Amino acid sequence: MDTKALFKLSYGLFVLSTNDGERDNACIINTAIQVTDNPNRISITVNKQNLTHDMIKQSGKFTVSVLSEKAPFALFQRFGFQSGRNADKFAGFDGWKRGYNGTAIVTEGTNAFISAWVTDVVDLDTHTMFIAAVTDMEVLDDAPSATYAYYHSHIKPKPAAAPTDSGKTVWRCTVCGYEYEGDPLPADFICPLCKHPASDFEKVTK
Repeated sequence: MDTKALFKLSYGLFVLSTNDGERDNACIINTAIQVTDNPNRISITVNKQNLTHDMIKQSGKFTVSVLSEKAPFALFQRFGFQSGRNADKFAGFDGWKRGYNGTAIVTEGTNAFISAWVTDVVDLDTHTMFIAAVTDMEVLDDAPSATYAYYHSHIKPKPAAAPTDSGKTVWRCTVCGYEYEGDPLPADFICPLCKHPASDFEKVTK
């Protein structure tokens, strides 16, 4: 079975933000979608290992900021390649504003936002699906939305070739570029940066 077939599905990319009353946090997701238009509801699916997941369960609110083709790679690094458990992702970042529901709206590199309150929660083993009622939304820019494919082709830097004389086996995450040294790569390995599974790693040198 070729799991890369899933990459052919058309995914958008989003900054998912929330606030628990004490702090802001956000992560990158590709799982936001409209569920119904009357009433207007959307759903998001979030990995349970993410701090944003726990904060949404606590607060019951979030904002999805839609990343556009203008989004710089630095935006993905800020919100996707570090954990809110040991970093303030909004520190030194001016490209956002506060929404009506109290969560952060990312305005840099985005073309729209949708804010919502959670109405239903579905447990999906490693992830949780939050279904939510839309409370506010706005178009911010006319730039096209960034798809997962566009990110890989035009935003994400191409990794440098790994040295061939290191004497080590290196597995590289095809999503974020994280490298794991050792052989074999454990079948249940999860990328510590982007939370993608071992199936998204490729052997780059030996």
